[in-house]
Amino acid sequence: MKKGLILILFSLLVSGCSDRNNETTVSDETVENEQAAIQELSENDGSVVRETADYKGYVFVYNDVVIEIDSAADSVLEQLGEPNSYFEAPSCAFDGIDKIYTYNSFELDTYPLDGEDFISSVLFKDDTVTTMEGIGIGDSVEKLTETYGGDSIQENGMTVYCKDDMKLCFITEGDFVSSIEYKTTILDE
Repeated sequence: MKKGLILILFSLLVSGCSDRNNETTVSDETVENEQAAIQELSENDGSVVRETADYKGYVFVYNDVVIEIDSAADSVLEQLGEPNSYFEAPSCAFDGIDKIYTYNSFELDTYPLDGEDFISSVLFKDDTVTTMEGIGIGDSVEKLTETYGGDSIQENGMTVYCKDDMKLCFITEGDFVSSIEYKTTILDE
């Protein structure tokens, strides 16, 4: 009995020391199944948080937190929790401080305006996250075009999809997506 109890306590102790920041890669099939389930739920009662009709531009969803470009950053940052790292610098374009929050799989940047911080960009860091439409780093250019269509512009070596005063930018190398970034157009004017 004592040995069993000691073994259980040791197992709990060892499992408590595991790295909680490890991320799992999700297969395309899992993403497609999740998107189908979201679509089905949306059609049934319209209450799913990921329904894009209620949001401006393309949005990024991470752990059920909706991240919308040019939206107030405070509530999003609170929902995301503690970042892995944080950096700030005086803003070149606005009065105040630009801030960079780095999480496991993406970086979120903010800009100050009228005493409040707004989301200026989200940059993917690896292939463990995808756009809400299912495109991630490493996907083919063919899949990108099938998903978003051919209505894009080429800007500074990027394939850019513009929607509601924001940009969804893809850098490709050869036939594959190598970088994804959601960006504000507030400084483009």
